[in-house]
Amino acid sequence: MSRSARAIAVNAALVLAAGLTLLPLAWMVSVSLMPTGEASRLPLRLLPSAPTLEHYRTLFTRLDVAGYAANSALLATAVTAISLVLNSMAGYAFAKLPFRGRDALFRTLLAALVIPAQVGMLPLFLMLKGMGLINTYAGVVIPGLASIFGIFLVRQYAQSIPDSLLDAARIDGAGELRIYRSFVLPACTPILTTLALFTFMGTWNDFLWPLIVLSDQDRFTLPVALANLLGEHAQDVELMMAGSVLTVAPMVVLFLALQRYYVAGVVSGSVKG
Repeated sequence: MSRSARAIAVNAALVLAAGLTLLPLAWMVSVSLMPTGEASRLPLRLLPSAPTLEHYRTLFTRLDVAGYAANSALLATAVTAISLVLNSMAGYAFAKLPFRGRDALFRTLLAALVIPAQVGMLPLFLMLKGMGLINTYAGVVIPGLASIFGIFLVRQYAQSIPDSLLDAARIDGAGELRIYRSFVLPACTPILTTLALFTFMGTWNDFLWPLIVLSDQDRFTLPVALANLLGEHAQDVELMMAGSVLTVAPMVVLFLALQRYYVAGVVSGSVKG
């Protein structure tokens, strides 16, 4: 097989794989535009017979989805902003600041990555309960303020910053905070953008922890509110699909907007790491 034929075959396979990946999302959007009950009829339809936005109007007028989406956006933004600062500081310290027990502590953190997050939920819940943070947004935000994965990601990337550059800044009288702000953050922008995307998407889509911590319905995040909606409208497939579209759409837009930064961070990290 010639090189051009192999290239055509590979590209065709990639297009097919992309089409199969997007097919469920396209069907989800299509079902959300169908009249009530049409998605459950046989034979199954791929396109709505009479497209309607009634289910979206129902979500915004009767179920206050806009309020739940605002709650999710607030929490995701807060967790992302604070975690970027804390993870970048810790990652820089592990990469460039010598201190006693640094390597042993970092190995301990890496070992903790194999522990499922669900194992720590009960003690974490009891700690937050003792602090009076149950049914508060602070109780949702605090566990996501720092992550081992985020520290590891920044640390691996920050190791590529030349020591000579940092030493020259220290000789000129710059403190560690000034070095972090003026040299480390600009150099780590690609990987921090990637981490921000991961963190925001993870917090936006998180279901289990907000479900455990929050009890007031007015404070629910969008995934928790949609889970309650499933219990009340289990037979209304079209309404549920409309809710799913509203959950997925902001993440798709965010990913597309930051795609070039995300790719740059992944590629640079793979080369420099």
